[in-house]
Amino acid sequence: MQRLIPFVTALAFASPAISAEIWVTNEKDDTVSVIDIATLEVIRTIETGERPRGITFSKDFSKVYICASDSDTVQVMDPVTGNILHELPSGEDPEQFVLHPNDRHLYIANEDDAVTTVVDTETRSVIAQINVGIEPEGMAVSPDGKIAITTSETTNMAHWIDTETRELFANTLVDSRPRHAEFTAGGSELWVSSEIGGTISVFDTASQAEKGKISFKVKGVHPDRVQPVGFEFTDDEKTAFVALGPSNHVAVVNAETLEVEDYILVGRRVWHMAFSPDKSLLFTTNGVSGDVTVIDVAKREAIKSIKVGRFPWGAALRL
Repeated sequence: MQRLIPFVTALAFASPAISAEIWVTNEKDDTVSVIDIATLEVIRTIETGERPRGITFSKDFSKVYICASDSDTVQVMDPVTGNILHELPSGEDPEQFVLHPNDRHLYIANEDDAVTTVVDTETRSVIAQINVGIEPEGMAVSPDGKIAITTSETTNMAHWIDTETRELFANTLVDSRPRHAEFTAGGSELWVSSEIGGTISVFDTASQAEKGKISFKVKGVHPDRVQPVGFEFTDDEKTAFVALGPSNHVAVVNAETLEVEDYILVGRRVWHMAFSPDKSLLFTTNGVSGDVTVIDVAKREAIKSIKVGRFPWGAALRL
């Protein structure tokens, strides 16, 4: 089934030169908002399947993958036309996914089924389903492609998957309701955020041992509202920016000492983030306020709010 763009500004096709963009999924509107980084304005709104959440691009940016959670599918879209090229089998309620460095295999967390589904994007077929904990959500893959991670919200674990055998080889406990996971660029560490626990756990990749834990305390905000979800590292990996959910703040963390250095006020219920290409700007999705906050990374301050659709969730950079 192909779907056409309901609205695209004429400017989007006025020139073959396309500047970098931030693509934002809107859960309640079943759309993607496309933000032009040069102008900091929404230039396109594109329809998707029901309740889009996770979003990622192929390496060459010729395809964009979207978790249409309530449609129980992963949609593959042409980012130029906005047309749905085809859909991929995903298991029930796909929420987050990660594309393997081979640019071919998608690892998908199926929240309702307690499995991680592995899909071959070329043959459009399921090649494995791996039993994990209850309510899987977060997904990550190591830079060398040898390890995939699934976090399970109810089991409170990070599950370590050998991508060659497609079997679990370790399970590590984290605090309550883990939501997001990322390897550092060098692959030596895995970070996992725990929304209800209010922490980020840092693991040594080689041993799967916990190296440290980051806690957050926002002045004037009740601890129950400080809920870390998505996070992003700067290129030098000295700093991590952490979305703190309904606290409406982003934490600035020293990634070497694991100390919080600053808090930045953003929109309501900040969820996920994406950097501009040069990492000078950071774009946060704010679900309840229905907007994206633009953060000046060097100054560590919010410089603009951009209205998008209802309940923005995921964000991804398109070059």
